[in-house]
Amino acid sequence: MSGTGGGWRTDRALARRGAGPPAARNRPPGFDFRGVAGGGASTGGNVGLPALDVALAFPQATPASFFPPAVSDYYQLDDLLTDEEKALRKKVRGVMEKEIAPIMTEYWEKAEFPFHAIPKLASLGLAGGTTKGYGCPGLSLTASAIATAEVARVDASCSTFILVHASLVMPTIALCGSESQKQQYLQSLAQFKTLGCWALTEPDYGSDASSLRTSASKVPGGWHLNGQKRWIGASGLKATKIENKIGLRMVQNGDIVLNNVFVPEEDRLPGISSFKDINEVFAMSRVMVAWQPIGISMGVFDMCHRYLKERKQFGAPLAAFQLNQEKLARMLGNIQAMVLVGWRLCKMYESGKLTSGHSSLGKAWTSRRARDVVSLGRELLGGNGILADFLVAKAFCDLEPIFSYEGTYDINSLVTGREITGIASFKPAVIAKSRIRIYFYTEEVHFILFCVCVCVGG
Repeated sequence: MSGTGGGWRTDRALARRGAGPPAARNRPPGFDFRGVAGGGASTGGNVGLPALDVALAFPQATPASFFPPAVSDYYQLDDLLTDEEKALRKKVRGVMEKEIAPIMTEYWEKAEFPFHAIPKLASLGLAGGTTKGYGCPGLSLTASAIATAEVARVDASCSTFILVHASLVMPTIALCGSESQKQQYLQSLAQFKTLGCWALTEPDYGSDASSLRTSASKVPGGWHLNGQKRWIGASGLKATKIENKIGLRMVQNGDIVLNNVFVPEEDRLPGISSFKDINEVFAMSRVMVAWQPIGISMGVFDMCHRYLKERKQFGAPLAAFQLNQEKLARMLGNIQAMVLVGWRLCKMYESGKLTSGHSSLGKAWTSRRARDVVSLGRELLGGNGILADFLVAKAFCDLEPIFSYEGTYDINSLVTGREITGIASFKPAVIAKSRIRIYFYTEEVHFILFCVCVCVGG
């Protein structure tokens, strides 16, 4: 919407969102709106004109479709990585900048996943992470974490898609599945020929996951699953889509209702009988999630660094002003600290020293610091800081669900608090003595849904 020439103009995107003056929003179908504003006559802009390409509308700065160079490694933390880890990061960075950056704003705006990009994401060789054999890459956790950050640096939705598939679904099979299940599914998952998702959260139980109510009842030959799961995300999932999200819009989250869904006995993971049995999976996935805010912050800093050098006001680039330089330095300092925390989490995991308190504090702290970084980035870009075209607004929104999932900041802090004091400050689990099982439902052998249930028989 603009008031140039004394008149209002609305494009299709704005009209679709209900923007523009009331008369434009409420016009009858086909009505040609020519308004008067600011005391001048309208030049006669027709409603429904397509939006200008952002490069033409704002030629003074480069949009994120042409992704900025990486400039956030101020303390040369790159020296902490092996040659193999550096090579993987370079590969991931190249694919994300070339293949995903040009399309991410379009698909984020449409709240659709770019299915055609899955082969490109598969080519990164990230699925399976630290798992050895079965067609999996057998990476170090540090390599997987660095790759996660590189994906999130460009697009957090793609990062979440890969993370759930590679750091929850596949490790669950690798650590808790039978040999037959590993042979049957891991290679297909590693190649993204089969997609997976992990169903834990329920409408009534989010942070209080130990009180979940979805049940598995023993029946001849297998089990009947009954209950409801929410916020279950994976492309290809056939479920009721959750609409109107403001963050991770490309991720296709859904509601799943289970009504006597039959799962054969051979599809129960034999290595799981309680939440304690899946703690190793959670510990690893939480480390990986801690690297998502790191990557998002890197991308925001890179974007702001370029933007402030390109954009001029008062006869000088915005980078020349003291307040802006202070904000850039504050963002950069946060990123250096976040990377060091993330790196240390990986090394503690690899040496067998990592506890749930360690990973919980890491995820809580990096996501909180990243909030500071993206907030400063939004300020630095001014009006363009609310446009997804310049990355920062999209990153600002995408960080919010990451701040909450895999444990909110508060819950993760309390997990760490329990570990360092020996006192649990949240209520005891209602079903602490109930047996927990994980079952998976397969559909045409191209999709796997893992469902965490309370066992009520057998």
